[in-house]
Amino acid sequence: MENHHAIFHQTLGGSSSPMIKKISLLIIILVLCACEQTQQQTSTQMPQAPILTQLEITGLWRGVLSSPGGELPFGIDISKEGENYSAKILNGEERVDTSSVEFNHRELIIHFDWYDARIKATISEDGQQLNGEWSKTAPEGISRLPFLASRGYDYRFRQELDNAENSNVAGNWEVVFSDEDGDDVAVAEFSQQGKIVNGTFLTPTGDYRFLAGSASNQQLRLSAFDGAHAFLFSAQLDDGLLQGDFWSRDSYHASWQASKAEDTNSYLPSSWEMNKITTKDNSISFAFENLAGETIQLSDERFNHKPVLVNLFGTWCPNCNDEAPVLAKFYDKYRAQGLEMVGLAFEFTEDPVRDKRQISRFKQRHNINYPLLLAGVNDKTKATKILGFLDKVKSYPTTIFLDSNHQVVKIHTGFSGPGTGEHYNKLVNELEAEIIALLDH
Repeated sequence: MENHHAIFHQTLGGSSSPMIKKISLLIIILVLCACEQTQQQTSTQMPQAPILTQLEITGLWRGVLSSPGGELPFGIDISKEGENYSAKILNGEERVDTSSVEFNHRELIIHFDWYDARIKATISEDGQQLNGEWSKTAPEGISRLPFLASRGYDYRFRQELDNAENSNVAGNWEVVFSDEDGDDVAVAEFSQQGKIVNGTFLTPTGDYRFLAGSASNQQLRLSAFDGAHAFLFSAQLDDGLLQGDFWSRDSYHASWQASKAEDTNSYLPSSWEMNKITTKDNSISFAFENLAGETIQLSDERFNHKPVLVNLFGTWCPNCNDEAPVLAKFYDKYRAQGLEMVGLAFEFTEDPVRDKRQISRFKQRHNINYPLLLAGVNDKTKATKILGFLDKVKSYPTTIFLDSNHQVVKIHTGFSGPGTGEHYNKLVNELEAEIIALLDH
């Protein structure tokens, strides 16, 4: 500003009258204001670095997978303790654990490590929506479904919001599922309050977990999601019959029909009579690697003169994950009395490094203290050939009861999980009774 002042005085010939001084001062003030305004405009025009803020992710969400059969909804409850996030998946009264949660600015990952599965999503700028994908390792590669979620979990299926009349589906139903391989029987057990329906399908070898949904306007919708298994059931109620579709993950489809039944106890075959041993002397043998790469076989000293439970399972299998904590509890309770167990895992990929990692996660999740061995691939035909002592691997899990001479005493095929209520409790009691009988023999 000193240069502007000098030029002004030179123009006026150096005059110093009071009036000229006032004019000079006024001009200087105007020039200074003009400079400050220019600087402010220049400052406001400079690009500003984006400010990244951590949006709030905790609370209830209504998650939806875009299944080939339509919306497959479930609840998500995200919480935070200290700096760590956690999440539960909600299916009716069931609250499914997740292994870990990552949230960094707008990116969310919900991990289901024991299933080699995850949900990856981005939260919207207003913090009200999640958009992403669910993926998991499957026999044919990576299974994927688009994922969306919105804040709040006031309803599961949209039909809960309509004004249509409730449709009563409560009770037991005899069911037939049909796909390209033929027909399979099941029993549906539903409870209902208003439009809200909860229940499951019991099969000869297991169940379809905790199903939750609604029934109105002659339409039934049910779903279940646990991180690895995405089940969607729909049906039309017509003249006392249910007819509809079943979708699993991104590919499997079956049609189903059901009729109401007062007594379904004899509709399914006994899970204690589905498998037979093919060896002439009623014995079995195996030799597979444990997680440390050591070969474990039935003739090892640790099994000598002891009753043994041999459990065929897969880390990917929902009913195997239901049964594992039950067997782990029994082993810890009865091993001091001489009981031994061993798990033979049949996995997806035939990559021993990946498959052993999944077995290790399974072992840690369920606090298993008996040895788990990698036996082969989950294909049932191949598994039957690998074992060589079973007529057919019909289901995972399958548990073989051996007496202290390693003769086969019982075989139990499948497992009915907690979603089946009293059937689960009854089966747990039956398994324990068989163990006690082996120890008393």
